[in-house]
Amino acid sequence: MIKKCDHPGCTKAGTCRAPKTRDLREYWWFCREHAAEYNKNWDYYADMTPEEIEADWERQTFGAPLRDKSQVESDQRDYIKFLNDFISGRDTFDKAPPRPRASNRVTSALAVFGLPITASWREISAKYRTLAKRHHPDTTTGDKDAAAKEFTKITDAYNVLKKHFGKK
Repeated sequence: MIKKCDHPGCTKAGTCRAPKTRDLREYWWFCREHAAEYNKNWDYYADMTPEEIEADWERQTFGAPLRDKSQVESDQRDYIKFLNDFISGRDTFDKAPPRPRASNRVTSALAVFGLPITASWREISAKYRTLAKRHHPDTTTGDKDAAAKEFTKITDAYNVLKKHFGKK
């Protein structure tokens, strides 16, 4: 629905909204010219004392202040402890967490597929389907025994990875 500009005497379409009050729940609808003029002259902090402006700014920036003094003190103690631990025990903060190592069976299974250790389950599944189609004894035109051995090797590797990734 197109509204008429709310500026007195204007007959253009009101396509731009501008706030009526600080709570931003009601709006004027102005044409582009009158919206620019209104916004240039509108003061969000009109009729507020400097203390109210500061409190409003802090509330909008940091959220509502905590009313529970014990919670504030507890948070401050936790923060100070964190800073002290960070400064005094810097070597523990700089260490990377240990990476889980894959077993030799998993590494070997990934090598059968020609995939890196970082391969996802989706990549493994896609590679298995490709290799299984290529080496399946029923679809190969070459040596059936060699294809059966290769297919068995691929299937065994897939089962190892399936178990490693917790798939059924």
